[in-house]
Amino acid sequence: MGLTRLDLQDFRIFREARFQPDLEGTTVLLGPNGTGKTTVLEAISYLASARSFRGATKEVLVRQHEATAYLHGTISRHSRDTIIDAAINRTGPGKMLINKQPVQTKSDLAQAFTVTTFTPDDILVVRGGPSGRRDLLDDALAVLSPAAGQLIETVERILRQRGALLKQAKGKLTPEIESTLEIWDERLSVAGTQLISLRTQLIADLEPEVAAAYVALATEETNSQSASLAYTPSFSGDLRAALFRARPDDVRRAQTTVGPHRDDLLMLVNGRDARTQASQGEQRCLALSVRLAVHQFVTRHHGRPPTLLLDDVFSELDPDRARRLVAALPLGQTIISSAVPLPRDVQAATVIDVATLGVTSD
Repeated sequence: MGLTRLDLQDFRIFREARFQPDLEGTTVLLGPNGTGKTTVLEAISYLASARSFRGATKEVLVRQHEATAYLHGTISRHSRDTIIDAAINRTGPGKMLINKQPVQTKSDLAQAFTVTTFTPDDILVVRGGPSGRRDLLDDALAVLSPAAGQLIETVERILRQRGALLKQAKGKLTPEIESTLEIWDERLSVAGTQLISLRTQLIADLEPEVAAAYVALATEETNSQSASLAYTPSFSGDLRAALFRARPDDVRRAQTTVGPHRDDLLMLVNGRDARTQASQGEQRCLALSVRLAVHQFVTRHHGRPPTLLLDDVFSELDPDRARRLVAALPLGQTIISSAVPLPRDVQAATVIDVATLGVTSD
């Protein structure tokens, strides 16, 4: 399975562009910085997730002075094509279609087209805030199981509705507010506990993969021999009881202060918290290891690798680690953007200059 064609219209700097990567091998997209290489990869990833891997808002994704950006992707699997269309509106909701049918959940996208993205900013997953680490776990769960993807969206919906109720309360726990909170707390405790269980199992599955990848990618710069993961919940004991204990504070702050949306993934190198006690080299190696572990685990689970997007990662890696990363990657469709010469180990099936994509831009 892989992308065979991508058409862009009014997406970021591009008025229009067409990109046709090799289906099974490595496609290298070359060009100087600022010419749109990352934008092409961002559009590919958007078709699989309905969001920017750069964390960009929809206003940024739509070309200046335009109202809507359009993406059209053709995904080939077992000689059959799946068409994914996205309309991203500067104001108001957008639209996602799979074979002209509206997408109901993000899990639908994950099952239709799966990607793994490596970027220089992956280090922020290690040293940044908890939300990036939660997203990494939940994105992997949605790819592995449609039911998990639906559960994640159920939890998000309950949290939105509970949050709206807390804002409605305006700091006062009236009998009416309290009785309605009882309903949402019960729903959140059931769905949230299930999500935490899935995340915990995923970490247990990934941990050996991360440890092996870390050893494979480590260089003398890291000065550490082991990497491990641990789930850290935002509460102790039962979630239902934790929500009850936190209720006065939740009402006062008008937000849900405990639950799966507040949990974190602890990343360790040699038993130390990598976020605060690891060197930059160790953090970068760990970030690559976690991404690689997810990619390999999904490959084994589905029996095929996701489309792999490498966004200018070789500019951030020393030659030794770059060679190690290339050697560790499973076979499959790979799309690499680069402004620098690639490691000799990269065997490209197709090399495309970004200036030849038929792009017109301001």
